[in-house]
Amino acid sequence: MTAYYFWWIVGIGLIAVEMLAPGFFLMWIGFAALAMGVVMWFVPTLGPVPQVLLFTALALASCVVWWRIMRKKTDEPDAASKLNRRGEQLIGGRYVLETAIENGRGKARVGDSLWLVEGPDLPVGASVEVTGAHGATLVVRAA
Repeated sequence: MTAYYFWWIVGIGLIAVEMLAPGFFLMWIGFAALAMGVVMWFVPTLGPVPQVLLFTALALASCVVWWRIMRKKTDEPDAASKLNRRGEQLIGGRYVLETAIENGRGKARVGDSLWLVEGPDLPVGASVEVTGAHGATLVVRAA
């Protein structure tokens, strides 16, 4: 059997095992084995030691690429992380005060509802920006 067939069989086998027991790292090592098959197609005289070294390098490189892609995806906050925390969804929004903020508390209109707000004393009709949330109370500052 020629060497490139061996690497293609190993690659397909690793990807198949990944489908049976998902973990995502075997798939990338399988891709490295498939790439080794392509290399062996073009360089059939490559010895066994250089093949193993090249496969190891390709496997490590593919796993690093996978890790970087997944890290970027997990670092990005998704919309579901604030699904039941409406106050946090409003951070950065600008709204108009319906009642004056007196002694640090007032109400602002958000859509068709009124929300309790905390912040510096401001008159009715003032524009405020939400900077945080404590439960159902929005923390605001003058906008």
